[in-house]
Amino acid sequence: MAISSEKELAAAIERGDDYIEIEGDLKSGVIKIKAAGKVAWAIAIGAIGVAVVAIVAAPATGGISSAFTAAAAPAAVGVLGVGTTTTAVAIAVAAGGVGVLNKLRDYDVEKVGDKVILRKK
Repeated sequence: MAISSEKELAAAIERGDDYIEIEGDLKSGVIKIKAAGKVAWAIAIGAIGVAVVAIVAAPATGGISSAFTAAAAPAAVGVLGVGTTTTAVAIAVAAGGVGVLNKLRDYDVEKVGDKVILRKK
C-alpha cells in the first residue's frame, strides 16, 4: 500500500516498517529531507524541534501552514526550503516529536517511476 500523507508516513516509520512506498506530493519532501547533509540536518532538526513544540503546545488549528512554519523554523527553511520544512514539521507533529525524522534518515531512498521507496538500512 502506498503512503501519501505525513501521518501515514510517521506511523509506518514508528512501526519500523522495512519497506515504505510513498506517492503524491510527499515524495519530494522525503527526498529533500534525506538529501540534507549532516551539518545542514543538525541545524534543521533543531529548528524543526522548536516548531513542533510550539505547534503541539498551541490549540489545534486544523493544519500546519507554510507561513507558520517559515516563522517558527527559519533555520530549517534556510536549509530545506519552505515546502520540505512544512513536510518535516507535519511528520514530526504526527509522530509526536522529531525522533521520527531521525529514524526516516536511517532509511535508504530510491525513486522508482512515480513513487519513492524507503528501505531500512
